[in-house]
Amino acid sequence: MKQSASVVPRHPSMTFDERYRAISSRDTRFDGQFVTAVRTTGIYCRPSCPARTPKPGNVSFFATSAAAHEAGYRACKRCLPEAAPGSPEWDLRGDAAGRAMRLIADGVIEREGVPGLASRLGYSPRHLTRMLAAELGAGPLALARAQRAHTARMLLVGTDLTAADVAFSAGFSSVRQFNDTVREVFGMTPTELRARGTRAGAAPEGGGTIRLALPYRLPFDAAGLFSWMSARAIAGVEVASPDSFARTLRLPGGPAWFRVRDAPAQSRLVLEARVARPADLASLVARVRRLFDLDADPLAIDGALSTDSLIAARVRAVPGLRVPGAADPHEMLIRAMVGQQITVVAARTALTRLTDELGEPTEAWEGTGRLFPTMSTIAEHGADVLRGPRARINAITAVAAALSSGELDLGPGDDPAAQRATLLALPGVGPWTADYVRMRVTGDPDVFLPGDVAVRTGAVRAGLPGDPRELTARVAPFAPWRSYLTGHLWRATADLPAPAGAVPGPTGTGRARRANISEVPHPSSPEIPSLESHPAPYLLPDVRRTKGTPA
Repeated sequence: MKQSASVVPRHPSMTFDERYRAISSRDTRFDGQFVTAVRTTGIYCRPSCPARTPKPGNVSFFATSAAAHEAGYRACKRCLPEAAPGSPEWDLRGDAAGRAMRLIADGVIEREGVPGLASRLGYSPRHLTRMLAAELGAGPLALARAQRAHTARMLLVGTDLTAADVAFSAGFSSVRQFNDTVREVFGMTPTELRARGTRAGAAPEGGGTIRLALPYRLPFDAAGLFSWMSARAIAGVEVASPDSFARTLRLPGGPAWFRVRDAPAQSRLVLEARVARPADLASLVARVRRLFDLDADPLAIDGALSTDSLIAARVRAVPGLRVPGAADPHEMLIRAMVGQQITVVAARTALTRLTDELGEPTEAWEGTGRLFPTMSTIAEHGADVLRGPRARINAITAVAAALSSGELDLGPGDDPAAQRATLLALPGVGPWTADYVRMRVTGDPDVFLPGDVAVRTGAVRAGLPGDPRELTARVAPFAPWRSYLTGHLWRATADLPAPAGAVPGPTGTGRARRANISEVPHPSSPEIPSLESHPAPYLLPDVRRTKGTPA
């Protein structure tokens, strides 16, 4: 077996002693953040593995399972480290390594190869390989191989596909390569791995539906996520309830459908999916994990935000708050732009009309039956369907045309700063929209929106300054978790009573009440923030254009 004790990529925020204490206490909070390799057994485990703690001299820590594979270790059959939640490090890091991990999870190497991944990151394939090997202990091909092994495991235990179909669906070039990889990584044949999954209760669903478990770290504010999505669900595309969310989605292999339900007793979401091509499953799982922010480390986030007594009250009220991601980055930008200057209810109505008129019909399933319109369709026919100021409609159709042609592209692997600059250069996109899209698409945990009406209203209700500059300075110490602080202030608008002497924010019941623009805190930027982000459709006034405010 290859030894790599001399070159073990280190987790940037944890020392060897800290990680060893984590495995000694079998702390589940660190599952997925690193793996523990034991030289005497040739096995790597998740930190919470119930096996006897090895001696420190026999232990190496790796940032990824791929690095452990490259060093010659195989996965523990007892704790199944491949089934742990993903590392929050890849959402936290905006460097090339973090972006590469997000793109690999989305299946870029399977579709475009290493040259395609390197091109997206702005490097040559050779330099990218050297950099990832130095940073993560494995190059892009090894990282993709680990991803294929993980996908194969999901398909084996979650579907009734034949082993040959699983092999090619997971991206292997041959059945032999598939068999060898599964045996090498998991220490079991594909048949044994499938039988083990079935015994654990992961029996495949009938009728073409794949059923998978998506683990997360506790605490987890599932109710808040489902409520958010319910307020914004586009009829025909999305169906939401207090404890589930379903939608259609366009993937590289064709239309897909998924539904997510919470299973709090098992600390996991239950994902039911129908895909046109099994090879799309890995990409779908990655998108659902981003949509529900499943790889976040809530204890670290809540602990950092709780150092302030006022914000600590919000954290105690909503522990484990997550920041919703985006299932489709291009769709997210269009939704944000359509939602500018109008309430959540009005935005949902406009998007439903757009989908009814321009969306492609798909197989009706569990209340869904349409796909969100393609960018090319919006570019060609959006002006006939959209309502509102002509400048805004032109801006939306122009952005859709740029997305359709490839002139503009958005994705989870974007450099956050570069993406923001690109979006700000587009007509009709101001700082609020650029930052909001960055938060949702790249998963950047450190986005703060001081010009957002609901954020400022929530800040006042929580006892914080309402002035954008004062508020920005006040929350600066909470980097790199200000996206989650933004989420808490959105929630404060909904459910935290205003402190004594505070200026009350806008309220109402049922539909949004009409209000004079002077009653609403005005954003510092010339762009009126979109209300697509706000926590409930009845909490905020219907903000209208004022003279000098561009659409």
